[in-house]
Amino acid sequence: MLEHVLVPIHRDGWKFIAIFAAVSLVLAFVWAPLGWIGLILTLWCIYFFRDPPRVTPVRDGLVVSPADGLVVSVAPVAPPAELDMGTEPMLRIGIFLNVFDVHINRAPMPGTVAKTHYHKGQFVNASFDKASDLNERNALKITTDAGVDIAVVQIAGLIARRIVTWTNVGDKVQVGERFGLIRFGSRTDLYVPLSWAVYAIEGQTVIGGETVLADSLAVEPKRLGLVR
Repeated sequence: MLEHVLVPIHRDGWKFIAIFAAVSLVLAFVWAPLGWIGLILTLWCIYFFRDPPRVTPVRDGLVVSPADGLVVSVAPVAPPAELDMGTEPMLRIGIFLNVFDVHINRAPMPGTVAKTHYHKGQFVNASFDKASDLNERNALKITTDAGVDIAVVQIAGLIARRIVTWTNVGDKVQVGERFGLIRFGSRTDLYVPLSWAVYAIEGQTVIGGETVLADSLAVEPKRLGLVR
């Protein structure tokens, strides 16, 4: 299909693409080589804001990745205090997005947005676990259709300076549905109950809206992996 060749650009990106293009034209008038550099950066900006279609598995119980990127952490951690989910540990799956990854965030399960909280903070390297506590971030608590609370946290990174969220408290979300984006490098954390079967492995590359990270209905031991 044509949409798989000419990947759509998210509407939030067009103003940035226009700015990059305008600056490139000015640079080209100043000095031609600068114009070529500007053109390369404009093409990168177009690539950054791509919004490719995804095929999302919809079987009950499946938890899909909320972001594209690299799994950098799979560990039991208390959920964000600001979401009022208690202090008992949940399994946190941390996904690092570099500047070449798709930066659209997608709902990991169907449910209702029960609470959101925006926290201003620092901009340390998002691949570090401390970024989950120190960095600027936006947290969402989602009550699944089965009545279980999970959380997704959008975290700004070293380069990222803007978190965008389109959902509000009370909104229903479907699995794989777009709910926000983070501009220019970032991290997305997913919190699920410790009792769920988790398939994510540190070092794994995941695709938002497609890769299955966990299953609330399956009974399976933790998966092991070898990074090659």
